[in-house]
Order: sequence, then C-alpha cells, then structure tokens
Amino acid sequence: MKKQFSLVLLISAMILSFSCSGNKTAVTPKEVQSNNIRDYLVKAAKDITDNSGTEIISAEEWERIRPERYAEFIEMISMQDMPLSGERSPLNVRITGTIQRDGYRIEKLYYESLPGLYVPANLYIPDNINGKAPAIIYLCGHSLTQKVHYQAHPAKFAKLGFVCLIVETIQYGEVRGQHHGCYARGWFNWYSRGYTPAGVEVWNAIRGLDLLSERPEVDIQNMGATGISGGGAISWFLAAADPRVKAVVPVCGASTMEAQISTRTIDGHCDCMMAINTYLIDFQDIGALISPRPLLICQADRDGLNQIESVKRIYDDLQRIYKLHNAPANIEYIDTPGGHSYHKNSREKIFSFFSGHLMGKSISPEEAGDIDTSPAYMLSEEELKAYTEGPPPDDRTTTIQDSFVKLALNPQITTESELNEFRGTVKDFLKKKSFAAFPENPPSFDPVKVFRTLDRAESGSDIYSFVSEAGWRLKVDIRWRNDPSRKKPLMIVLRNPNESRWESEGFIEGLDSKWNIAYLEVRGVGEFGWDPNLQWHVRRASAWLGRTLASMQVYDLTRCIKFCRTLDGVNADSIGIAAREEMGVVALYGALLDGKCKTIILKNPPATQDMAGSPDGRGAAIEILNCLRITDVYQLPALIAPAEVEFIGDMPETYKWAEEVLTRLGKKPFTKINTL
Repeated sequence: MKKQFSLVLLISAMILSFSCSGNKTAVTPKEVQSNNIRDYLVKAAKDITDNSGTEIISAEEWERIRPERYAEFIEMISMQDMPLSGERSPLNVRITGTIQRDGYRIEKLYYESLPGLYVPANLYIPDNINGKAPAIIYLCGHSLTQKVHYQAHPAKFAKLGFVCLIVETIQYGEVRGQHHGCYARGWFNWYSRGYTPAGVEVWNAIRGLDLLSERPEVDIQNMGATGISGGGAISWFLAAADPRVKAVVPVCGASTMEAQISTRTIDGHCDCMMAINTYLIDFQDIGALISPRPLLICQADRDGLNQIESVKRIYDDLQRIYKLHNAPANIEYIDTPGGHSYHKNSREKIFSFFSGHLMGKSISPEEAGDIDTSPAYMLSEEELKAYTEGPPPDDRTTTIQDSFVKLALNPQITTESELNEFRGTVKDFLKKKSFAAFPENPPSFDPVKVFRTLDRAESGSDIYSFVSEAGWRLKVDIRWRNDPSRKKPLMIVLRNPNESRWESEGFIEGLDSKWNIAYLEVRGVGEFGWDPNLQWHVRRASAWLGRTLASMQVYDLTRCIKFCRTLDGVNADSIGIAAREEMGVVALYGALLDGKCKTIILKNPPATQDMAGSPDGRGAAIEILNCLRITDVYQLPALIAPAEVEFIGDMPETYKWAEEVLTRLGKKPFTKINTL
C-alpha cells in the first residue's frame, strides 16, 4: 500500500509539473496538497488541541495574561453584552410551591435572568441547617424532563447537607427553546451573529448563583457546580466564567477538538457544547481559567460522544497547569465503565469530592453513598412543575437567540472621514474575529502552469495552480482576450457550487473586451468540492475551528488576487471580481480585505447574512463568524469604495443603505444593468 500511495503522489506531481518555459517545471511529492476538506479540518483541529494551554509556562505568566484570556472566553460564549460586573436586573424570584420530603424541602420557583427571560428551577434545602450551608447548582443535560429526570442528584446533595438549585435549560423542560439552531434547523446565521446557546445557559446559571447568594441558608464562599452531558459542558463554562464556583465536576461534557473532528463525534453534539471559537481554544484553555480551583473530571469509557483518550489528554494537560499553581491535588479524574451516562462509582466520587472541598469533610465515596432512584422516592413532572399557572406571558425563552447578542446597526455616515473610520473598524474587527484562523504568513504560492492552449480565448488560455493555504492547491483559468505580454485589467469570475457547464462563461460573456478573464473555483466548488452529504458536517466543524466555509472561500479569493498580480499580463491595479448568488458574499468580503479591487459585478447577491438556511446544510453557506456584530454584506459596497459596483438585474432593497452613503458623499453610485 505504501508503494502504491507514493506512486499516486508521484503521478500527481508529474501532472502538476507540466509547464511552459519561464515557469516552475517540477513539483515534488511533498508539495502536493491533499485538497481534502476532512484532512484540512482534522489538521486544524489537531493544531488547536496541540496548542491549547501551551502558552502557560508559569503561574505568574498565566496570572498576567489571564484577564485577556478571560475576556476572550466570555466573548466566545456570547456573553460580552451581559452585565458581568456592576448592577444586574432584579431576579424577581417567585416561589410557586413547596414540597416537604424526608430531611429536606423542595421549593418550586422561577427567576428572571434577564428582563423577560425566565428560568424554571427547584431548590432543595436541608432541614435543620445550623448556620450557613454550602450550595451546589446542578445543570441539566439534554433530557426532555430536565429537573424531573435528574431529581435524585439534588435530593442526594440535600441529604448530605448541601443547598442545591437545579435549573432547566432553554432546550427542554417546561418551556422549549432552542439549542439546535445549526444542529437541526439550518440557523447557521448563529455563527454570523456570534451566538451560541451556551451563552444563555451560562448566564442563567450565573443568575442561579446570584439566587443562591441571596438565600440566608447559603454559604456564598462555598458554592459548586456540576452536571452531565450538556450540563457537563456548561459546568466547564460556568466555572471558567464565574470565580464564585469554588469546586466543579463536569461529567461527560468535554473532549478535545482533535477528537471531536477526527472521530466526527461533533456530529452528535448539540450547539451548546462549544463556544464560538474565535480565538482557537480547546478545553485545556477553559480548564486553565478554572485553575487552581478544585476540578474533578468524570468520564465514561465508552461514551459515544466523547472519546475517553481525549478526555485523559485534557486531564493530563491540565495537571501541568495545576502543578504550576502548586495545587496538583485540586484536579482529579475518574473514568467509569459504560456509555454516555453516570455510574455508581462516579456519583459516589462526586459526592465525596464536594464534601471534601466545600464542607471540609473527608469522607470516602463509599461513605458518601449513591442516589436513590426507587419509584417510591421519585416525584412526578406535575409535582415538580415550577410554572403551576403556566409560564409568564412575556417569557422570551423561545426567542432569546434573536436578542442575546447585540448586532450592529447601520451607522450614520455623512463624511468621508466617517466612512474611512468605519471601514478601518470593520476590517480590523474581521481580521481579529472572523479571519484569525488563517495564517498571517501564508505559504509560498508555489505556482505551476498546468495547462496552456491557443483556443478558448483570442490570445490563448493558461491554467495555473497555486497554494492558497496549507492543504489546498487551487487552479485559476485565465483567458487572455488581449496580448498577454501587455498588462491589462483582469476580471476574476467566481464559479458557483453546482453550476452547469459554461454557466459562468455565459454570465460574463458580455464583459468589455479590455478585460482578461480568470475563472476561479474556491474550495467547496467544482473540482475542489466534496460530497453534498458532508456539507452539514463541514459547516459545523469549521465554525468550531474558528472559520466558516465562506471565510475559507474569501481567503482563497484574496490569495488568488495576490497571485494574479504577479503575472506579466495583469495590471495589478485593475483587478475586478464578478459573482452570482451566494458567491457575492465571497466577492464583497474579498474586495474589502484586499482593498485594491477596481470593479465588482454582482448578480442576485444575498440581501443579508442574517437568514436561515437548509437544515441539511446544503445551499448557500454565507455565514462568517461574528460578522453581524460589526457589519452585513449589504454594507460592503460602500466600504469598498472607490471600487465600482455593478448590479446585473435587481438590487436587493437592503443595499440601498450603501447606495445612499455613496450618493451622500458624492461618489459614483451603483451601476444597474440588465445584462453585461
């Protein structure tokens, strides 16, 4: 097999080496790029995992950079707009009933974490508390009945002397909101919004800690957090976000980026299980924000969602960080036999762990004991219901995804300096928060002329291949309509996914003859595409790795523009881009980031990036991480001025904002034509 594989690489290299004089004449096998999206994603995931936590070389260095890493983390879980410091809105706790049990009582209640956002919960309070008791917030996993399904856990904590608040998620329970926007509904615009439902869950949990802190029974210096699956992930996030969590036990709630992408376990994970990965982090980075507070990682050894070897990797890496803080005893790990669930061993270990760290009691797991799930001990859904008279009429649970992250408004631009300032702000934001995953120092183009002909254009045609990013060697097909020895304008035409043969040629055939034409297939298109059944996976996996398909395509376009400027027959100051439908997003962002394009031709571009797509992931993939926090595609024609913009056919109504800005500043308005 190894010999056959080497032969394939050698043949590929020989094909790429076909060239005319004056161009590179050989490509060695090591230079052949795989052009395979799965290879690319796995490599990107491995890079993130391998680099996670590595910048922490001493406790002192970590404490110096911790505030910056904390702020980045808060942003990545969509909480940058939440009042983490200062005054917060009233909780307006309403207790709707009380149930007395053997040794404790249960208060059925709900609270208002944001105006109009209510959280149903049950509060378990031990009887005969002397002084103040430590408290636990229990974070539910993805069970339909939430606090009913997991009730044995807070009951056990109460039996052990803890006050325990169990809160429901927005996905399930008494009111059904949405975690599964990208996962099941095609709401990939969440990525453009910079929104993850993890943010709402963490905020609701933070307000749950506020509630516990207001209770006279609670020792606010000894509060902990735990949960399984989705609740396990939120336990990681909550402890990293709120230092009031003095000890935390996430169960089956994390695995490395490398494992999730390489094994495709990501495909089974809810959207709440990972942050918007703007700054390319993994769970080692999240654990570092928890350190040196006590952390117990619990994991099942045959979990279908979390590869156990990767969880051990997280634990091993975090051990180093805890040792730097001289707190190696504060991090523990336990694995148990079975699938994605608790086990008697893990439960007893959890109760022992919290008793030790929050109560100062050294009791063994066996002494702590297990939960009681006997039918006579369990309460019904009706008995534990918090909304005894129905949810509040103004509850925003089902629509919170529409308002949790503040989106950018259209700015009022009345002067040239205001436009220049806004352009600079947008570009700086995008480079840091939308395109940061791409290399600052890209590889050499390593160009090869792979085909030449005197047919197909007045002065012939050349097809070049070039390296866009490590792993991707793309092609640009240049049709010389003018003498290639003379520098002339070049129009780069973006081919569409799934377009018919000659479709792009027909689209651009009426272009003025002064332009030479180049046809480009970015990754995900044509020769550089993949099975459509893989598209849903690619879109979700890419976002978890700090990029999107559209941002990859924009990067490919900008690299192609730079490469074309190196060619003898191209006027480097006169490059244009022509695009249809969703590729209009790629064209406009590419022109903005390049900053030197002369003309943009658009046909039927998307009206906005804030719109849903197909649940199966097919169709227009126009999301770009965080972009809607600063701009939207319809603003870009104003920001790329003085580049001229031509619309073929109708212009979407939203683009009038950009047209009005240009008109107000005395710049050339858009050209609108029926056909080229």
